[in-house]
Amino acid sequence: MPASGAGLHIQDQLEILIQDFRTSTEPPMPVFVVHAQESTDDDAVTGLVRQLHTGQEAHGTRCAVAQDTYDGATEVRRAAAMVRALSDPKRWGGPKAVYRRYAFPRLRLVHAIDDAVAALGDTWPAPAPGSAEAGQDQRQRLLNQLAQQRWRPRNTARWRSGLPLFDMAHILPASLVTVLAALLARSEWYVAVGAGLVFLLLLTVLNYALPGRAPIFLWLRRESRWFMTTTFLRAADQEDPTEVSLLRPVRSWKAIAARAYDVAEALTAGGDFHLQLCVLALREDLRDNHRRWSWDLRGFKRPRPPMLLLPHADTGNGGIELIRAISDVRSRRSELDPLLVVAAVRAQDVPRLERSVIPATSEPEATPPRFSERLRTWYREWGRNLRAEQSPSRERSVLPWVMKIPLPHDQLVPVEERSRHLRASTRPTLARLVWALHTLVLVIALLTAGTVMRADALHDRYCSASVLTANRDTRRERTPGGGTECIGIATDGVRFADWLPAPPEPADEVTALTADDASPWTVEDLEDRIAGQNADVLAHHPGKYVTVVYAGPLSADPADGSSLVKGAEELAGVYLAQAVINKNSSVKLRVLLANGGVDLGRQKEMAEAVAAYAAEDPTVVGVVGTGRDLKSSRATTRTLLEAGLPVVSGTNSATYLPREFANWFSLAATDQWQTEQLGLIAAQLRTPKRRQYALVLARDTAKTNDLYTDEQARYGQHMLRRHGFTVLDQRRYTLSGGTPELRSHAQEICRRGRVPSVIYFAGRVEDIDPLMSQMSTEPGCAGTPLAILTGDDLSKADFTTGKQSVAPEVTLYHAALAELEKAAARTTFYLDAATYLPGLRDRSPQYDSPALDSGQTALAHDATRALHWAATRDDRPQSRASTWVNLRNVKIEGMATGTIDFTRAPLYGDRAGHSIVLKEVRRAGDGTSTSRVLCSRVAGDTERLTRKECAIG
Repeated sequence: MPASGAGLHIQDQLEILIQDFRTSTEPPMPVFVVHAQESTDDDAVTGLVRQLHTGQEAHGTRCAVAQDTYDGATEVRRAAAMVRALSDPKRWGGPKAVYRRYAFPRLRLVHAIDDAVAALGDTWPAPAPGSAEAGQDQRQRLLNQLAQQRWRPRNTARWRSGLPLFDMAHILPASLVTVLAALLARSEWYVAVGAGLVFLLLLTVLNYALPGRAPIFLWLRRESRWFMTTTFLRAADQEDPTEVSLLRPVRSWKAIAARAYDVAEALTAGGDFHLQLCVLALREDLRDNHRRWSWDLRGFKRPRPPMLLLPHADTGNGGIELIRAISDVRSRRSELDPLLVVAAVRAQDVPRLERSVIPATSEPEATPPRFSERLRTWYREWGRNLRAEQSPSRERSVLPWVMKIPLPHDQLVPVEERSRHLRASTRPTLARLVWALHTLVLVIALLTAGTVMRADALHDRYCSASVLTANRDTRRERTPGGGTECIGIATDGVRFADWLPAPPEPADEVTALTADDASPWTVEDLEDRIAGQNADVLAHHPGKYVTVVYAGPLSADPADGSSLVKGAEELAGVYLAQAVINKNSSVKLRVLLANGGVDLGRQKEMAEAVAAYAAEDPTVVGVVGTGRDLKSSRATTRTLLEAGLPVVSGTNSATYLPREFANWFSLAATDQWQTEQLGLIAAQLRTPKRRQYALVLARDTAKTNDLYTDEQARYGQHMLRRHGFTVLDQRRYTLSGGTPELRSHAQEICRRGRVPSVIYFAGRVEDIDPLMSQMSTEPGCAGTPLAILTGDDLSKADFTTGKQSVAPEVTLYHAALAELEKAAARTTFYLDAATYLPGLRDRSPQYDSPALDSGQTALAHDATRALHWAATRDDRPQSRASTWVNLRNVKIEGMATGTIDFTRAPLYGDRAGHSIVLKEVRRAGDGTSTSRVLCSRVAGDTERLTRKECAIG
């Protein structure tokens, strides 16, 4: 159908309004009522409205076209039926409409209540006396009917898009919260997703599958909030609640039920209430569909207002009443809504819309303006009068929101279409480009990729991590042999045993790495028992405990040849002290474990983790351990010093640490003092008035963190010179694949004319067997008497069972840090060990038992007892500062190594009273080795050793 002149001008006026709407000025949207000045042109006006529909659909406007007839006994009911038809989202929007379909939850709620009233029939709310319905609660009857309808209009689809996702607006977020809660609790991702899916299924079943009940999240729906807050509806009974609350579902449900009953009663009364409520709901739904600052910014994505077109607005379809209802509701409400209405009315029905806002002219103008100019003038005049026309003091016959446009015959004649039409901007809004589905997919993809990458990074960096979080107290690091170890302080269920190499099968000849063959316990056993003690302390003795950190080597690397003997034995001593203390002391002991890596190679990182944790936990009073003297020992001790943590070490024999750090306390005799005691033996090996050669053989530490070897080599060389030996140039051997390369050194030492009679071996216990093998086979040394002196690391060697031996004509003299035999008679250490340590209950352990004879367990036990004593003076938990001060007053007798006495320890100086043992190891006739104690002192005994007492015979 060719376009008419009026149609083109009205189309332009609509585009001007739409452009204003797009630029967020929110212009008032009138109800355009077009009518012919002559009744013969009524059909042309109807055609004009259809032309507007075609043009607006082509421009992307969401248009709904009312039918010519609707069912209803009265004109008001037919108008209500027209509004009901508009609640179908499919009635709005053509193929060019942007963004998704409209939703009409408020209008559907009104229809649900109306259908419930209709289903109850004339027996509600006043059933006939004596009927079955008369004895029932009428409110409950209504609620039961609504529940059967699921609070939806009758005969509507129970499935959305073919899926049972009704009320997913609340069920899906609830399930997502469940997943996030599980992830933040550091559950595995599949546990979190499984929990969310189970919760989703449960809520879906409760919400959808159970018949005859209201939706589970009814009070959270937007239509329920509107239903309770709109002032259009009269208040419910004052005895009932009238508000909804997120945290009060029962009260909210009662409020909704009371309001539904109140509205249902009003619907049965008839009148205009039903139509006006439907119009109000439609209006609020459209406002919500174009709300700009919504979660999806839908108002920005829908730049064109919705348009309702009524080609035939008359009494037959209720169009006239609908127009009146729209104007009345808008006059009662203060908010603007986006609905733009264009209705065609027959000329004979115009008086039903009362008077027009177009002023009548007393005399015709000489040159009447063009129709387009008159149209704009009429709109401006309507806008100026809108405020006054809505005043309650005005005549009730006025419809202020109706703008009648009389169309003369000449404007309804088809004309040639103009080459250019006005059209509001079609440029996509920024929200459509940025906040859209494709953007959401991209963001989700990026977030998923980022989450996966972050989770992978967390799992690569930390020992315990989930998808989103990680325990940052421990970190994963590479071992020297290429394996993985867990470094830091174990909290929140982290177990260092989980990172140890699996123990070999019984038939395997490889040495087990979790503990020495003689040790009846494993690190896993001890960690579990310590965790049990800690749990009991926290559960039953809150505020009546102190926390001590054991910092030691709790890693092993089979590729590097390292073992866990030291860490496992020290850990056993710490656990034994904890068990005894918690049994007998009113102030309990909580122990946390910190791992410094293979041979404490990462003790600096460990110390930083301990210091960071101690800053958050004031119950941490000190550290036990750090038992190896490394190049990082200074930095480690300084880190703990700055954190205010005293350190009590059982086996670290560093000479410089007590001289440089006030927080350092050690039970081990220092390297310098040990070497001085070995000098008593060296003096006996020296032949007076005769040149006698000696040599220091030490492991090369240039590429390692070892400082113990350098200290032993330096003090050993000074000691040999002091006793008159001619000291040859010091020799350093390297390691290849964990094995010392000693052959070339043995050749150089033994094939020269200056064969040393004494070698001071500044190496590790694992290097002693290769050294003895070379000394027993190399010409010039084989069969020649030779004395080897060495420090306390050789106390870990096992000469009694034949696992290690000395070469023929070689006598080995070494120091040990713990005199256990003399102290055994005055300690309960062995009885306690039999009671608490795994695997010792039926063994009756003694000082020479293979599991305890190295002294590592005894020294760690005594160090822990000393630190706990300082932290619990006067039977009260002390602060770490007080513990530090109290350590210089510690004097405890009856320990495994004797008396632990720090009372005479000078600040920044060497103390006396260390335990010490000097041993001699010789080869027996059957090829085994025999070991005997030359002289010793228990801890606390400050009497000097003498040459006579340490005679080598």
